Amino acid sequence: MPETDVMEQLRRIVGIVGDVLEPVLLGSYLHGSAVLGGLKPASDLDVLVVTRESPDPGMRQALLEGLLAVSGRAAGGRPVELTVVVRSEVHPWRFPPLGDFLYGEWMRDELLAGGPPRPGPMPDLALLLTMVLAGDHPLTGPPPARLIGPVPHGDVVRASVAGIPELVRGLADDTRNVLLTLARVWTTLATGEILPKDVAADWALARLPPEHRPVLEHARDLYRESRYEDERWSSELRLRVGPHADEVLARIEALRAQAGV
Repeated sequence: MPETDVMEQLRRIVGIVGDVLEPVLLGSYLHGSAVLGGLKPASDLDVLVVTRESPDPGMRQALLEGLLAVSGRAAGGRPVELTVVVRSEVHPWRFPPLGDFLYGEWMRDELLAGGPPRPGPMPDLALLLTMVLAGDHPLTGPPPARLIGPVPHGDVVRASVAGIPELVRGLADDTRNVLLTLARVWTTLATGEILPKDVAADWALARLPPEHRPVLEHARDLYRESRYEDERWSSELRLRVGPHADEVLARIEALRAQAGV
């Protein structure tokens, strides 16, 4: 997707957020691959929205309808992941934090059937807010550090490991993403940094024994070069996926135990 098209899609997203949430909006922030390492062929456009209070039902419905119209290839753009948080739910910080609204393209069918997402515990906000602060890329409003504070490292670790069971269940169907996310969890626990997925893979590859490198090398290369629908795995590499994941999970568990989380 050309950079000019990305900017136009972002302009449309910002317009929807501003039109719908104007009475409660404090700021909106680009994060993820777009500001940490650059967009790759399958990257989403990741946006965090901070509000002073929870949007009312009419706002929630209008926001969902607007995002459905601009997200994904059917709309001529990238998939959008947009998260809304009420400032008082994340500042001062507490764990697990409450997310107010989450839209992701993978949720499209569920949201079409069930309506706008509702507030609920969202441990991943520890990671998301950390990336927002690191990226420091306002789309509207003040710099993010004026609205949200830093997340303690212990809670970044908790959030990193909390989603592992569900993540691993997707290993066969979402192989590239699962392997890269596991590599990033390992990297985050070891270094305290949340790195772009391919950079985290490079870090992990330098520390893996040779027999476990080809799987992650392939996942990294797919991330850099291919959309999800173009993903291909040879039968030989498929046989190595499970042992590779077990190796990385053992490294993560050792660091988790060391951190006492």
